[in-house]
Amino acid sequence: MSKNVSMKYALDWTTVAYFVILVLMGWVSIYGASYNFDQSGILDWNQRAGKQFVWILTAFGIGGMLLLVDYKMYNFFAYFIYAATIALLILTIFVAPDIKGSRSWLVIGPVSFQPAELAKMATSLALARFMSSYNYKIKNWKDIIPLGMFILLPFILIILQKETGSALVFVALLLMLYREGMNGIVLLMIVLAIILFVVVIRFSMATIGVEQGTVGFIAAMLLILALQLGYAFFLARQRKETGYSLIGIAVMTIFTLIINQWYNVNFNYASIVIVILTTFYWLFNGILNRNKQIWMVAAISIGSVFFCYSSDYLFEKVLEPHQQVRIKVLLNMEDDLSGAGYNVNQSKIAIGSGGFFGKGFLNGTQTKLKYVPEQDTDFIFCTVGEEHGFWGSTLVLFIYWLLLMRILRIAERQRESFNRIYAYCVASIFFFHLMINVGMVLGIMPVIGIPLPFFSYGGSSLWGFTIMLFILLRLDASRIERLR
Repeated sequence: MSKNVSMKYALDWTTVAYFVILVLMGWVSIYGASYNFDQSGILDWNQRAGKQFVWILTAFGIGGMLLLVDYKMYNFFAYFIYAATIALLILTIFVAPDIKGSRSWLVIGPVSFQPAELAKMATSLALARFMSSYNYKIKNWKDIIPLGMFILLPFILIILQKETGSALVFVALLLMLYREGMNGIVLLMIVLAIILFVVVIRFSMATIGVEQGTVGFIAAMLLILALQLGYAFFLARQRKETGYSLIGIAVMTIFTLIINQWYNVNFNYASIVIVILTTFYWLFNGILNRNKQIWMVAAISIGSVFFCYSSDYLFEKVLEPHQQVRIKVLLNMEDDLSGAGYNVNQSKIAIGSGGFFGKGFLNGTQTKLKYVPEQDTDFIFCTVGEEHGFWGSTLVLFIYWLLLMRILRIAERQRESFNRIYAYCVASIFFFHLMINVGMVLGIMPVIGIPLPFFSYGGSSLWGFTIMLFILLRLDASRIERLR
């Protein structure tokens, strides 16, 4: 049987159908979001819907061409594609014009393109190539270092382009590493770091009768102590030792409160002393019993304390001012409805006004009167909510869920590790984009400016997701071809 005939049977047409449905639904939503009353139609080339139609046609063409490439080429050229993309990211830093504060778009005539969208695909291929070579297994921390370098390099280059949102997408690849055997402690550390950062920053404001920053820092220290006790009790099964530690913490807390009656105690320092003493207790216990699990919780505790102290520096010095304001608005530290919180507030108004059934296609008042900034790009989901209501929004999310489940099914049925690892990379990136984009539109995630796959206006995003998905479809089709 010829290769073209076998592709007809080998291709996962269900995934292709989800792709086409989402792209067409996104196109219609872009038309609704960018509609002007004097606009001639959806194919008006001077409007965004008409321009998006061109991007859609080219995306279909790119997808078709990717299916014609021999599947072995993606493995063979994985490192070359990664290196070329890294070179393109470096070039972008120096030659890209300043657009809204970032230098991430290469402008060629009337066309603008964002290389960061290709970097997701390139990094996924490189990780799959490396991890599928020489029976590679994630057994210890040393095995993660080269993988971290593959992820960290594009991450840093995109940060230098001042595109924090696009850079954070690479964090999603940790989900793939976890699936491939990475110790869950890494994900736990990341979640802990996020929680500690939020707690310290959220409660850094002055509280009545309490020194500024004390509430947040003490809350973070209590969280670290809770982690110590929970880890020791449930995972390390140090039940008796956990009881001793809890008694020690109670005694030191009572002693601190008594001393505070005569001397003005700095509760920040007092809480850190309690954490350090309990950490040394667990460290000594781990050495005495040769229990590496206890050593790990001690190391995490010490690292968490240093991270808490550095949170203010990260927030004030590393993040841009507009990013700081967005985080403060998200955490209800500021109520800036005319500034950083304006986008999210207007988006929630638009979605809420849609009710259950929506206002109808092209009948949304918030979107038609342009009250929602970026409503055809990053905030495209609010158009769906206003025009089609709860049922329309649920339908869109349901199709995304079907696509994500299909990608995971494709990943699980792969016989070659290269194909499986790449599939999980694609699933992780899709999930991150969907979670963050919809979350920021609803006001439950920080606004970091990443597109909704296949919905947001723009050729770079559409091409990037199309290339990722159709490379996966080509790799998956090779399963059937090899059997014929």
